[in-house]
Amino acid sequence: MYVKGRTFDEIELGDRASFTKTISETDVYLFAGISGDFNPLHVDEEYAKQSNFGTRIAHGGLAASLLAPVLGMKLPGLGTVALETVTKFRKPVYFGDTITCTVEVVEKINRMKAVKMKIIWTNQKNEVVSKGETTVIPPGLKIDQ
Repeated sequence: MYVKGRTFDEIELGDRASFTKTISETDVYLFAGISGDFNPLHVDEEYAKQSNFGTRIAHGGLAASLLAPVLGMKLPGLGTVALETVTKFRKPVYFGDTITCTVEVVEKINRMKAVKMKIIWTNQKNEVVSKGETTVIPPGLKIDQ
């Protein structure tokens, strides 16, 4: 049995949740296959050595996708519907980087029963690799089973 996430009324300003994952070479290749993005910056080390990065980097969308387990499994949790997400990429994510995606509730929009959250993605050095914001509709009323 799954437990629904937190409802609009249960969420408070300042609530936070995060998810952390180390980005592996396998993750990058699987993401390339799923997305169809086989840019050599991601999958060809010899090509990437000639770039400004000097090595392969992960897809920006791969790191950004770490938002999904936060919203869908933690805050608000199961039953959440994402309405909008804005992501600003600041630093590259390298193979082996450990990325933490953290959200914080900054606004509750009563007329829509929606929640706006700021998002920060950091690496293992606590450097901001991306930042943004998202607006979601939390799950409806909880039902006892």
